[in-house]
Amino acid sequence: MALTRQEKVAVIEELTARLANAQSVVAAQYRGLSVESMTKLRKNARQKGVYLRVLKNTLAKRCINDSSFAELSPKMVGPLIYAISDDPVSAAKVLVDFSKENDKFIVTAGAMPGQLLDENGVKALATMPSREELLAKLMGTMQAPITQFVRTLNEIPTKFVRGLAAVRDQKESQSA
Repeated sequence: MALTRQEKVAVIEELTARLANAQSVVAAQYRGLSVESMTKLRKNARQKGVYLRVLKNTLAKRCINDSSFAELSPKMVGPLIYAISDDPVSAAKVLVDFSKENDKFIVTAGAMPGQLLDENGVKALATMPSREELLAKLMGTMQAPITQFVRTLNEIPTKFVRGLAAVRDQKESQSA
């Protein structure tokens, strides 16, 4: 079913707004996938905060050519699904993980602002930790010295109390 002119304008506006804040765009071929598989992919993408959409390449090119992802334009051939994410890693992770389960799903290309990624580049990007994982590691690293310092300070009175208890036990055993 063809889109009307107003629907095309609405799609272009929505996609342009998504691309304005995006950190990555990944394209993949979806030929031969069942509706059930696509539904599973969409659900997973929604949970990870990834915008996932099947678009006509002419509409997608119109939006992408006016963004910082213009390098992706020559790779936009055939029936593609586009994943757009505010996190540089999320879109790549969602599509690469899905392609491991479905051999008919092929990640073709991706882009970060001003940089084109081939299939191997997208796979490498998918192996990187996400922003949340990096922040958690950073917080753990920052808290480790403080936690160790508190444990050390707590150990001093603990050793003192153990020493007093040992002296008490020794005196009780001598008096008995």
